[in-house]
Amino acid sequence: MKLATIRTADGTRAVRLDGGLLVDLGYADLGELFAEADWQDRAAAASGPAYPVEDADFAPVVPNPSKVVCVGHNYTNHIKEMGRDLPSHPTLFPKFADTLLGANDDIVKPAETDALDWEVELAVVIGRQVRRADEQQAADAIAGFTVMNDISVRDWQFRTIEWTQGKIWEATTPVGPYVVTPDEVGGVRPALEVRTVVDGQVMQRDDTGTLLFDPVFLVQYISTVITLRPGDIIATGTPAGVGNAREPKVFLLPGQSVVTEITGLGTCANKVVGA
Repeated sequence: MKLATIRTADGTRAVRLDGGLLVDLGYADLGELFAEADWQDRAAAASGPAYPVEDADFAPVVPNPSKVVCVGHNYTNHIKEMGRDLPSHPTLFPKFADTLLGANDDIVKPAETDALDWEVELAVVIGRQVRRADEQQAADAIAGFTVMNDISVRDWQFRTIEWTQGKIWEATTPVGPYVVTPDEVGGVRPALEVRTVVDGQVMQRDDTGTLLFDPVFLVQYISTVITLRPGDIIATGTPAGVGNAREPKVFLLPGQSVVTEITGLGTCANKVVGA
C-alpha cells in the first residue's frame, strides 16, 4: 500500500493511493492510523471519500511524530567524501516535528545562512511500539518507507562538534509524499536507488542496499535507547554528493528547485524561496 497524509479544507486526512484517487481512511493523519494495532487491515478495507491525486496537497506523512531520529555517516561513499572513518556504531541526532514539510512545499532559505545543503534519505516510519526490539520485532515494527530531504544549514552545523543546531531549522525538511509498505519495495531491507536533482543536475545517486546500518538494525539499536512509537521516523542517512563536500562548495539559493526521489517511494519536489 501507498499511504499519505493530505491537507484538505477540513484539515488533514490519512489516505490510501488507489489508482488516480486518494481514499480517505477515516483518520486525521497516518500517525493516528498507525496507533491502531490492526492499522494494515483498516487501511486496506477503508472506503471513504476519495480525492483526485493530481489535486493533492501533501502534508508531512506524519505531521506530529513523537520523535524523528536521524543517522549520520551511513553510506560508505559519503563517509569518505566527508573525510571520516567508517563508524562502528550509528551516529544519531534528533529532529523535531516543527522541522517537517510536505513533499511539495516551498523551502524557505533561512536569512541566517548561505550554506543550505541537500541530503536525500530513505526514512523508516514506525507502525508498532517497540523497546529493546529483537530482529523480528524490529522488522515487524516497520510500517513502511518514505523519502526525506534532510536539509542542512552547514555553517551552523559545524559551529560545534555536535550537529543538531544545523539540522533542526524550522520548516526545512520535506518528507513524503507516501509511506510505502515493505511488501511493495522488496521487504524491510530494500535496495532502492536514491537521487537528488538540483535544477536538473543529478547531485546524488546511490542505492539503499549499500547502507552500513540497515533499517532493521537501526530500529533495534534506537529502540534499545528509547521507545519507538507509531508514527516515529528514522532517517537512515545520505549518500555522497552533498554540496558541502564539493570543490568549490555548492549550496541552495532562492529560485532553485531541489528534487529528492527514491525508486518505488516517490518524489519530494521543492522550490527554494527567500525568507
